[in-house]
Amino acid sequence: MSARRTVMIIITILLIGAVFASVVGAGEPQRVALDTVPNLQNVRDYAPAPRQDAASFAVDGGALYVGNPGAWQLLSTPKGVIVNTVAVDSQRSNTVYIGAANEMAVYVSGDAGKTWMRIPLDTKAIGAVTDIAVDSANRLVYVGTDTDGVHRLRDVGTSMIAAGHLLLDEPVVELAADSTGAGLALVRTPTRLYRAEEFGLSWVEVNMPSMATAIAIANTNPATLYVGTESSGVFMSHDGMDWEPVNTGLGLVPGSRLYVNALAVDPAQPSVLYVATSYLFGSTVVHNAPRGVHLSVNGADQWTELASVTDAAIVALMPVPGNTGAVYALTETSRTPLALGNAPSLAPTTQVAASQGTNVDLSTIIAWLFAGLAGLMFLAAVGLDLARRYQKNLAKESLRQKSANYKR
Repeated sequence: MSARRTVMIIITILLIGAVFASVVGAGEPQRVALDTVPNLQNVRDYAPAPRQDAASFAVDGGALYVGNPGAWQLLSTPKGVIVNTVAVDSQRSNTVYIGAANEMAVYVSGDAGKTWMRIPLDTKAIGAVTDIAVDSANRLVYVGTDTDGVHRLRDVGTSMIAAGHLLLDEPVVELAADSTGAGLALVRTPTRLYRAEEFGLSWVEVNMPSMATAIAIANTNPATLYVGTESSGVFMSHDGMDWEPVNTGLGLVPGSRLYVNALAVDPAQPSVLYVATSYLFGSTVVHNAPRGVHLSVNGADQWTELASVTDAAIVALMPVPGNTGAVYALTETSRTPLALGNAPSLAPTTQVAASQGTNVDLSTIIAWLFAGLAGLMFLAAVGLDLARRYQKNLAKESLRQKSANYKR
């Protein structure tokens, strides 16, 4: 076999290897080159870990992060999906649900966000998923939307099936569900509050002394429902039918109007709650005077002031699971988490996390290596061919000169 033919065979093998490595790389789930960042910048939703040793999830600027304050890591999500909301299964902390801002679909992951399965909602409506609540005990997932009410899904492990629909005239602002087996759930719109019956197969409107402004459910025994109101503080119930005020320590005195801006339960300590409040003044023109955040360690029986925040109203609270008194706040003027209570202060990150699809995985490197070797072998083959032709031309020229000399 000639040297040239041997080289061409080697080149062919290398090129086939490069193609094979590229195909294998295309078939693998895409991975993202990640940097850990200490803080987030534009938080739109937060799902605290169900246990102190588990990871929390947060939506920041349409992207999904996993970790805890001080160490957040960007997760790869399906291409083109703008993440709007996130929820975690309290009994299976690796099961995560995200809702899309740009389509009527949810995505579920059983491996903490490494891979995703798309679940389109059974609707012809156009809109976005606004919130998700998970009833872990009954494997029910409630999906709130801005144009099509609440979709009730049953998670059967290999898929999720449609199992009910509550059509509403208003967008869903907030959802909450228990995971104790009681089948309790609440849905809040801008002006109305609804309670689930028959494990979410039917719903009834709940009338509070003033409009509901925040909701939360704690997985206590029995489960406890909390509702914050526009001017009457916080209310508590164990069944969603009988409600009692729980405002001791919040400063709700006769003649005052206590507005609840946000409520949050520590899932790792369901008797630990946080509430952000403001005072309302005026009738024709209403003024909101932010007060700050209060803490309860006994299921709202007593509240104590945790932090005074008066420059901007708090719109959401991010408790640190298992760390009593540690909570971060999002305000009307900033979606960057603000440390309150025992929560450590975090400097805004200056790192830019790698965008999806910009990473180079091992199979890609191998493919380029094969292609590079093939290119070098090709250049070597061309060089050998040129050298051989040059030697042949020299030999022909030498024979021609000898023939010419002989004739003379």
